[in-house]
Amino acid sequence: MNKLELISALKTEANISKSEAAKIVQLFFDTMSDAMAKDSRVEIRGLCSFFVKEYKSYTGRNPKTGDKVVIKPKKLPFFKPGKELKKRVDY
Repeated sequence: MNKLELISALKTEANISKSEAAKIVQLFFDTMSDAMAKDSRVEIRGLCSFFVKEYKSYTGRNPKTGDKVVIKPKKLPFFKPGKELKKRVDY
């Protein structure tokens, strides 16, 4: 399912216009993104949680040349499915 399919499902289920459904979906994603940008955890009980993992600097290798390269510290979003979602997809 992509964003447009999610908007269509919300429009049909809630009996609202497509533009209203699009605003709601966009607000939901923007709010989640803003929270994660502030290092907050986003948890949707029974479905999943999103949080930011911090990775330290390390020495890697350029696969093309084999030269050592210093990888800078970084933060990346991380997704963890909930128990109910795992059961539902027969994990």
